[in-house]
Amino acid sequence: MDKGGGRARRSRRHTEYGIMARTLPAPEKPLHWVGSAKKDLLGFPEDVVDDFGYALGVVQQGGTPPSAKAWKGEGPGVFELVEDRRAGTWRTVYTVRFEKAVYVLHCFQKKSPSGVRTAQTDVDLIRRRLKTAREDYEVRYGKKT
Repeated sequence: MDKGGGRARRSRRHTEYGIMARTLPAPEKPLHWVGSAKKDLLGFPEDVVDDFGYALGVVQQGGTPPSAKAWKGEGPGVFELVEDRRAGTWRTVYTVRFEKAVYVLHCFQKKSPSGVRTAQTDVDLIRRRLKTAREDYEVRYGKKT
């Protein structure tokens, strides 16, 4: 008989029989696509689509994929995923600012001749789509973010 209250023994016995405590995953947040983002993503090479799809699944579960970087210029809660291949560099920008949903704002192949800088047209499009995402969120879920 375990004189220490039996907890350690019970716990050990449970694992001996293959019974383990398990926490349930967080509920998956819905993924909303703004503008042509989904169509644009599906035009990428298949392996890039697969990698972005997996990463967005991690985001829907409340995680942060290793390839995610903060998107500069729009404040907290906006991230980009980057995939570099020989054929080019592809990016997907999304936001997790909203409590009940994830919004994919823009998917594009980086073609900027200025090195690491993103083309201003892409930056402006992301800004407009973030505003559109906020408006859509308020209609779907109410004003609370």
